[in-house]
Amino acid sequence: MKRKLAAAIVIAGMMVSVSACGGDDGDEGNAGQTLTVWAMDGSTPDQWVKDVSAAFEKKTGAKVKFETQKWDGIQQKITTALSESTPPDVIEVGNTQTPAYAATGGLAELDDLKKEIGADWTPSVSQSSVYDGKQYAAPWYFTSRVVIYNKKVWAQAGIKDVPKTRDEFFKDLEAIDKKTDAEPIYLPGQNWYFFDGLTIGQGADLVKKQGDKYVSNLGDPKVSKAMEVYKKYASYSKAPRDKDEATPQQAEVFAKGKTGAFIGMGWEAATAINANKAIEKDLGYFPIPGETADKPESVFLGGSNLAVAAGSKKQDLAKEFLKIALSDQYEGQLAKLNGVIPNKKALESNLKGNVIAEAIAPGAAVGGTTPLIPEWGAVENNPNPIKSYMTSVLNGKSPADAAKQVEDEINKRLAQQN
Repeated sequence: MKRKLAAAIVIAGMMVSVSACGGDDGDEGNAGQTLTVWAMDGSTPDQWVKDVSAAFEKKTGAKVKFETQKWDGIQQKITTALSESTPPDVIEVGNTQTPAYAATGGLAELDDLKKEIGADWTPSVSQSSVYDGKQYAAPWYFTSRVVIYNKKVWAQAGIKDVPKTRDEFFKDLEAIDKKTDAEPIYLPGQNWYFFDGLTIGQGADLVKKQGDKYVSNLGDPKVSKAMEVYKKYASYSKAPRDKDEATPQQAEVFAKGKTGAFIGMGWEAATAINANKAIEKDLGYFPIPGETADKPESVFLGGSNLAVAAGSKKQDLAKEFLKIALSDQYEGQLAKLNGVIPNKKALESNLKGNVIAEAIAPGAAVGGTTPLIPEWGAVENNPNPIKSYMTSVLNGKSPADAAKQVEDEINKRLAQQN
């Protein structure tokens, strides 16, 4: 028995030695360690998790544990977790939320990772992962709004092709209005993420720096012009001026078959189909047309970054995980499985055949986000003053006067975070 045990130990030692020399079976020094990753519900398909986990274990010798989180209440949950002594090692964070977490010191700097693997990250997507000139996260994926339209209604109006410019789009909406009994477009008065995209397209921002603090920039003439464009779109809609796209759910309104189009997220097509299966065959998609045919309208790029907790005791392992998750192989796989836009333009080929994602992708180069400052989060809290501004303009006030009505409230919220 003892001789057999001794022989087994020698053989096992030889296997460990060969394994360590091989290099492809992981770092034995990491054996027994587990990296914890917080990912949001829906972000990580089962096959992707399986493949990334296997690649990570093979490369590092450690295991990875994914813990799925819900978006509802996630900001407070992450804030609390980052302040504790044993936070999750890697965290998926909303792109517009990243600066707030970085400002508190909760995220590790990733400048070295950016230099190593980030040369071809799409600039507009990567911007949200930078705070105060330093890289505090890595861009993962994004999505944005597109035009979802009813082909049957457009055919009834005699429209043969999708518009390439904003003016062509308005002409098509006019044709639907005159030649059919359908509502040309469903656009509630407070779809403020669409408005944010229009603002980005005008080269404006919703805040400006004044001394050492940020204040409202709603009075900027460029912001006013964006709101006038929104107002023209809304003139073709009977939707409530004091509601957003979720009240009522715009996709369910569209599903009734009496609307030419709406501006929404790709997943809202599924909502429409769930409400009315018959409409599936009539659905079409195209990028929101811009002022000229050479580029689409700017859009709000809503998405996620991957960050490493500053308090993680496994930061080297966490960076190895990011290298794998953000590699062309697995970033491309995620795009293909989830239909989300990857962090590199070269990987958009993985979207081929996904008509919704193909319509979304062109917005990456001209898109942007809400202001990437820690103070911004308080502005979006309900009741959102920007929504009030939009409703006031649609009800007849000039953009300048409507801005004056809400700027004190916006400035107060911005100051609360200083």
